[in-house]
Amino acid sequence: MPYTHNTIVKLQKSSPAQTEFYQAVEEVLDSLGPVLDEESRFCQHAIIERMVEPERQIMFRVAWVDDQGKVQVNKGYRVEFNSALGPYKGGIRFHPSVNASIMKFLGFEQVLKNALTGLPLGGGKGGANFDPKGKSNGEIMRFCQAFINELYRHIGPRTDVPAGDIGVGTREIGYMFGQYKKLTNNFDGVFTGKDLLWGGSLARKEATGYGCVYFAEHMLEGNKDTLEGKECLVSGSGNVAIHTIEKLLALGAKPVSCTDSQGTIYQKSGIDISCLKQIKEVENGRLSDYAKRQSDAKYISRDNYPEDGHAVWRLQGQVAFPCATQNELTAADARALLDNGCIAVCEGANMPCTSDAADVLLKAKIAYAPGKAANAGGVATSQLEMAQNASMQRWTFDEVDQKLKDIMRGIYQRTRDTAIELDQPTNFILGANVAGFRRVADAMIQQGVV
Repeated sequence: MPYTHNTIVKLQKSSPAQTEFYQAVEEVLDSLGPVLDEESRFCQHAIIERMVEPERQIMFRVAWVDDQGKVQVNKGYRVEFNSALGPYKGGIRFHPSVNASIMKFLGFEQVLKNALTGLPLGGGKGGANFDPKGKSNGEIMRFCQAFINELYRHIGPRTDVPAGDIGVGTREIGYMFGQYKKLTNNFDGVFTGKDLLWGGSLARKEATGYGCVYFAEHMLEGNKDTLEGKECLVSGSGNVAIHTIEKLLALGAKPVSCTDSQGTIYQKSGIDISCLKQIKEVENGRLSDYAKRQSDAKYISRDNYPEDGHAVWRLQGQVAFPCATQNELTAADARALLDNGCIAVCEGANMPCTSDAADVLLKAKIAYAPGKAANAGGVATSQLEMAQNASMQRWTFDEVDQKLKDIMRGIYQRTRDTAIELDQPTNFILGANVAGFRRVADAMIQQGVV
């Protein structure tokens, strides 16, 4: 429709060369056309124009000293996108690919994701083009301290509560929190993903992967099917992928793959989660090491990937869990999945399917869950960590896991019910986008033009 098209054209002029951001916005706005036609209040209050512009964008220099005494300089970001529903909430990513476009795409997606949880959370995202791989603990500590020397001015337990993301785990959160505490003289619950010793939550590490599997379980149940016995393709070998694999095994499914930046593992008998955790979480090794320890595991080097996609999506499997990074699953990959009998795709990463791939999956009318719905378990459990910090309590693993299950069931129901209301019961992208948008938009209208 002209209204949404014109919004995207204006966005491309005001925010040039931000491809990932345009992709995320266009996918959402394409879903909203019928809703905007029928519910005029959104246009009257210029909700679309306001939602695609962050409330605040912070960019800053991060200067730090490496182990050789040389000064290094990186760029830091925090995009505080929308606070209509609560304090800004979203992770911090340390990776060489970080730029303004990726930060804005992730922040925009986070707004709708957080809205879908039903919890009082706004959306934001942050990071730096810093690569922690190959860095010493001292270098990572000094970088984190330098990063927070600027960011501390903009965050707080009722303002903006960052978490971890790619390249940012408990270690990095600890260094950033320690510097924040020193600068502010406050022991605030200003970060989530903290260590259990000082305010972290049980089940937080597992939550994104577990939640993704819970969502897939609901999707299949809605089709009178189950995960039990299904061969599952998983990409990635970080936190989300590992705990997706772990929960799939617990539910009787058979995850047969995982990937890292160098290659893909295929193991017909099923991934050995203990071996994978030892290599990735303890040794910080590569999947090529996994293949050396598992005699029936096949290793596919990145050099042997198909030109038009990723090796993992050309394997045999019934349910796919893209858990690595954005745009990792192409249209050719999607067609290969369908040809190999895939009946469901559940996104553990943020926007892992290209727009063309999403179109292929939607046209096939298989069960397909977008990341903003399926991977919301991490941010949901972050909010549970915030609640424990605020009340000075510690819940058990089972208590947090049960709350996570309840939240994921609620996200599934909101997504499904909205899709059914819009006469497209198999289009969970539509259901997730509209359900999240309505909640944010109505809050913005009630709070006036701010």
